[in-house]
Amino acid sequence: MQTRDVSIPSGDVLLQGMLAMPEKSRAVVAFAHGSGSSRFSHRNQEVAAVLRQAGLATLLFDLLTADENDQDVETGLYRFDIPLLARRLTDAIDWLAALPATAAFDVGLFGASTGAAAALIAAAARPARVRAVVSRGGRPDLADDALPRVRAPALLIVGALDRQVIELNEAAALRLACEHQMILVPAATHLFEEPGTLEEVARLAAAWFSIHLPQQASP
Repeated sequence: MQTRDVSIPSGDVLLQGMLAMPEKSRAVVAFAHGSGSSRFSHRNQEVAAVLRQAGLATLLFDLLTADENDQDVETGLYRFDIPLLARRLTDAIDWLAALPATAAFDVGLFGASTGAAAALIAAAARPARVRAVVSRGGRPDLADDALPRVRAPALLIVGALDRQVIELNEAAALRLACEHQMILVPAATHLFEEPGTLEEVARLAAAWFSIHLPQQASP
């Protein structure tokens, strides 16, 4: 396993992240977290660990700078700035394409909350690179006009007790023209804090990516 801290340029800022690459990995999953979160999100960290066990590289990075995050905590200025979040995720996809170690890798995107909208917009913007998308408790409805343009197969995972978000996901799914599936995790609320529910999210994500992304190089 090769793990390193990285800095990803996006406009006039540098976004801090962590790139972890299992030996012989051939695909990478980039994570887009929701508001108030970061690359240190324990939920995304747990999912990323399961994906790495399946042979996938993972990129966890901050969509906001430290100063922007401080402003967002106080004012909520950035958390629903979906175009900004999507642009930065797209820049991260382009950065992976320029990095020699990952230049040939297919890309998967794992988005949580508002990060799911950013992931779908980025997938629509980079159809040749992004091969699969997973949303966890996401707001895919906020991807709006990008939804019909998504070509990557999309999995929408929602807690079965998260009633409002279920409705928003159902509405978004009706606008998706790509292969897609919506799965409700029993007994789970929005943050998947109930015992075993986050593990189920990780299992579902790993299964989806294993279908649509190559995990390891040929022997």
